[in-house]
Amino acid sequence: MNRRLQTVGYGILCVVILLGIVLTGWLTSSEAIATHLDQRNLAPSLAHPFGTDWLGRDMFTRTAKGLLLSIGVGVMAAASSSVIALALGAAAGALGGAVDRIIRWVMDLFLSVPHLISLILISFIAGGGVRGIVLGIAFTHWPSLSRLIRAEILQLRSAEYVQASRRLGRSRWWVVSRHMLPHVAPQFAIGLLLIFPHAILHEAALTFLGMGLSPHQPAIGVILSESMRYLSTGMWWLAFFPGLCLLLVVRLFDRIGENVRRLADPRQSHE
Repeated sequence: MNRRLQTVGYGILCVVILLGIVLTGWLTSSEAIATHLDQRNLAPSLAHPFGTDWLGRDMFTRTAKGLLLSIGVGVMAAASSSVIALALGAAAGALGGAVDRIIRWVMDLFLSVPHLISLILISFIAGGGVRGIVLGIAFTHWPSLSRLIRAEILQLRSAEYVQASRRLGRSRWWVVSRHMLPHVAPQFAIGLLLIFPHAILHEAALTFLGMGLSPHQPAIGVILSESMRYLSTGMWWLAFFPGLCLLLVVRLFDRIGENVRRLADPRQSHE
């Protein structure tokens, strides 16, 4: 299948899934995730498609609300990380000199440390919760995109229209904002798309380890962490359906971002 048609298909599927998650998360009342001890430990059925947990809470509703929460945190974290990457990459490429050397040193420092370790440290220092996760992801996922933006800015510095603007007396900020930043907008958008699924997955991982969102919130990481102690009793649906939904959402966004990246690449866009 043509890559463009694949991307359109993935995009439509993504919109449908997102609408389903948002509508389910917003329209269902809190009564569905309230404690009903008379309905606990029920296997998947028509009344409860994902079954119920040890407190009688509907797992389908908990999963939808958890995905909605994870997507919201992922959007904030990915957007923050992309803005940091844009600012530092543009500064390194446009200013050069000592600024470029310092920013490249910081890039190499963050790239040399595994993401999960940096995420745990930053989230712990920031006090955990949504703020800790957003800061942790924002400050650990920017280097790769920032390096790409820096390379694009360095190429633009030698462009004739940029040199002409400088000779006409335009300030460096004017040249960067009017000539360079619009040129790297596609890279910024693609980077945002590629960071987003990583943000969702790392949020779930941190929460699963107990260093992310509060246990009182219906997050996917909380659901998976709580379900581990009940798997040995045969309640497989507690982890299977939330984990599968998380995997599908992450994989779908990852495929969209990868296809858009290849379409933007002149060497691969004809495929």
